[in-house]
Amino acid sequence: MSERIPFATDAWVKRLCEELNKSERYREAAKKWEGDLYFIIEPEGRLTEKVFMYMDLWHGECRQAFVAEDENAVSPAFRMWAPVSIWKRIIDGKLDPMQALLTRQLKMKGNMAKIMRNVKAAQELVRCATMIPTEFPID
Repeated sequence: MSERIPFATDAWVKRLCEELNKSERYREAAKKWEGDLYFIIEPEGRLTEKVFMYMDLWHGECRQAFVAEDENAVSPAFRMWAPVSIWKRIIDGKLDPMQALLTRQLKMKGNMAKIMRNVKAAQELVRCATMIPTEFPID
């Protein structure tokens, strides 16, 4: 088994970017997507402060990914936030990301209609995240 990458780290979000860029399924599902985002991880377990994982996603490609030093480093089109336990359930495939949004377990700021038109892209992004051997701060 490969080394697990700590969730909510620069190494983890960069690995997700790599997984997206090598996924033909993601490229196809997200070919019309234009927009960058913050995945905001709220503190829980061993994670003691908010983490802002930035991703620049454009037409099925991840152009850039990093953990921002502070919230104002960039001003993305979308912000999605939840505590570690919700992100873990989504990444483990136990909670559908769209269901999480609709039930407000995962909160969002941005154009919800655009998200709803790109459900398949969101599902493929999560599928790529499941490929990463992840160590969560609540494990």
